[in-house]
Amino acid sequence: MSTLRDALRDLSEDVFFDLLESDDAYLLVLDVPGATAESVEVAVANGTIAVEARREKLDDGEYRYLEENRPLLVDLELPLPDDAASEAAVTVERGVLELTVPKRSESGEAPIDVADPENTG
Repeated sequence: MSTLRDALRDLSEDVFFDLLESDDAYLLVLDVPGATAESVEVAVANGTIAVEARREKLDDGEYRYLEENRPLLVDLELPLPDDAASEAAVTVERGVLELTVPKRSESGEAPIDVADPENTG
């Protein structure tokens, strides 16, 4: 996980994030102000996480920009931890992106839950 942590530390100070870890997964929480689920693209492939989030500019015809100081784009490419799977679950709500990446087992295989038909109560 140190490569991911190091990459996050190297980001611009304008990018706000939290990185959390459980026994089963990593959770990256990233502020993407003004972005919506429709304006965010996330890809997990080839050992990297790519995130692109866009904020739409206000264009109601009544106002014009005198000064713009809010970022319009977050564009990141981050390395996956060595024990991370090549899949992710993503949600975006109120300008906060949550990306959950499950961990692989030590054998490199994803565990499969086996149901016990005796206990299907």
